[in-house]
Amino acid sequence: MASVNELGRSTSPYLRQHAENPVHWREWSDAAFAEARERDVPVFLSVGYSACHWCHVMAHESFEDAETAAYLNEHFVSIKVDREERPDVDAIYMSATIAMIGQGGWPMSAFLTPAAEPFFCGTYFPNQPRGGMASFRQVLESLTEAWQTKRDQLDEIGKHVVEQLGAKQQPVAGSFDTARAVELLKTDFDPVDAGFGQAPKFPPSMVLDFLLRHRTDDALGMVAQTCERMARGGMYDQLAGGFARYSVDGQWVVPHFEKMLYDNALLLDVYTHWWAASEDPLGKRIAEETADFLLAELRTAEGGFASALDADTEGEEGKYYVWTPDELRAELGDDADWVIDLCDVTGTFEHGASVLQLRTDPDDPERWQRLRARLLQARRERTYPGRDDKVVAAWNGLAITALTRAGIVLERPEYVEAAEAAARLVRDVHLDSETGRLHRTSRDGVRGTAHGVLEDYAAYAQGCLVLLGATGKIEWFETAKALLERVLEQFVAEVSYFDTAADAEELVWRPQDATDNATPSGVSLAAEAFTTLASLTGSVRYEAAAELALQASAAIAARAPRFAGRALAVAETIAAGPLEIAIVGDSPELLRTALSNAPWGTAILAGDPDLAVPLMDGRQLVKDQPAAYVCQKFTCKLPITVPEDLRREFRPAN
Repeated sequence: MASVNELGRSTSPYLRQHAENPVHWREWSDAAFAEARERDVPVFLSVGYSACHWCHVMAHESFEDAETAAYLNEHFVSIKVDREERPDVDAIYMSATIAMIGQGGWPMSAFLTPAAEPFFCGTYFPNQPRGGMASFRQVLESLTEAWQTKRDQLDEIGKHVVEQLGAKQQPVAGSFDTARAVELLKTDFDPVDAGFGQAPKFPPSMVLDFLLRHRTDDALGMVAQTCERMARGGMYDQLAGGFARYSVDGQWVVPHFEKMLYDNALLLDVYTHWWAASEDPLGKRIAEETADFLLAELRTAEGGFASALDADTEGEEGKYYVWTPDELRAELGDDADWVIDLCDVTGTFEHGASVLQLRTDPDDPERWQRLRARLLQARRERTYPGRDDKVVAAWNGLAITALTRAGIVLERPEYVEAAEAAARLVRDVHLDSETGRLHRTSRDGVRGTAHGVLEDYAAYAQGCLVLLGATGKIEWFETAKALLERVLEQFVAEVSYFDTAADAEELVWRPQDATDNATPSGVSLAAEAFTTLASLTGSVRYEAAAELALQASAAIAARAPRFAGRALAVAETIAAGPLEIAIVGDSPELLRTALSNAPWGTAILAGDPDLAVPLMDGRQLVKDQPAAYVCQKFTCKLPITVPEDLRREFRPAN
């Protein structure tokens, strides 16, 4: 039996957090399963991520305990997986967990045969029995006994789970009814506190994206109410900007404090779009503060964006972010009572502490900004949350898209510069120039071993195409086109696309999940990227590729549109007839006007007349002046040289 913990060599910060555990952890690998076959023991698969509070709890209670570790080492091969690094592994065994116990979550604890087939699954197990829940040690002992006395039954369970769930992965093709989706969303909308459903409430970024594109009064009303409630509550960091993962209550007051790159990238895009559509100053403020948070707190030395900030500091969730009245008085003196009232410091969290809210605009904005800066400086003296600094290709793709759009719409060129730096990092580090394969992660400029999945290819390709539109640099067109050609080569399924490439590691089944959940699904992202590429090239092949991608999401959209937000957004763009805008010459104002006023999803390209992208073919300056060509399927109206005339193309005067 091997007698070493192997996680110290990992590029995943989450795995490295467990490198000192007495558990003889393995990374997911053929060698780990070979060891299980050789020893004839089951595999304990533990899946989590660095910002996961209960993952830290279980690690402290069980994985750091010498006796529990010794039992694991004797009776199991233990494999630790970072779900953010291996979403394919996570998707498979989370499906099994939900099928077995009716719910999922992290840490995920799955027990597998040496053939990687799951026979028992759960989530968090305490170190002592409580609340009707067995302790982790009791679970281990029961499974060890079953392995020794009922092995055939466990093998049969594993085979049955793989057969049944693998067959269910295949989606059913269908079509979209976006108007009906809005009606279904209205029935799920919270008319008092906004958002959808009950507590806990997650930011419905992709649904808001769809509703902004749908543009009816009902749709825009749900957007405005939700965006305002989220931005004014405790889920939003009123001092430094940026959103936490979700609100534990239905009023957006108390967050689960981890801050994820993907949430903030998606919400940055929503608030930029909301500002462009409504000109509500709250939208502009939140977009700018969220973008500033990304650049200040998640940017890595290599130019990419880190994955997350932890919820915990010094073993306590939220400790970095919350305030008691006494703490505010110590920092602000006579100004404290004004802030206590303004920010609703009434013991909304634990132990008399509160998260800061901003339910109304301050009556003295300058005073608030001055005191906010003092509180932010005082907070920086506290122990900073841990940062998972691995760079994930897909999430950086989302950030590239959002920062580029925000940079143009908000006239903040530093956002576009940051987006381009991230795009270069992913291209230069994650992309294997010899094989064309995209790797999912890197850390400190070193490429990880995990292969990219569909969401990585599609999100990064879309980011490159949006960046192309803003910069006019052909390199981003070439990069995106090559990635999407590889999608067509490696990911196509009978219906839609697989999440893993044909040349990727073979798992017990090939995942194919069309659900837009915490992040957009791979197929929704692929539909968007192929739609953009089709608009830039006029290629019916790419149009068909986008339609193929959407096939997998139609049934979900018809049944539960909250979980098909990005797919519905792309379907809305396709149903309206995707527009193209070619801007010839250097005109930041024409570009800003186009992006601010054209429907989100419009393919926008700004550059020189000789830019080698088909949409630019034949487009010329007008009397040596920059000009915008508004087109649909490459049939264009007369060129426009005045920004206000371009604005009226999309927002005619009443």
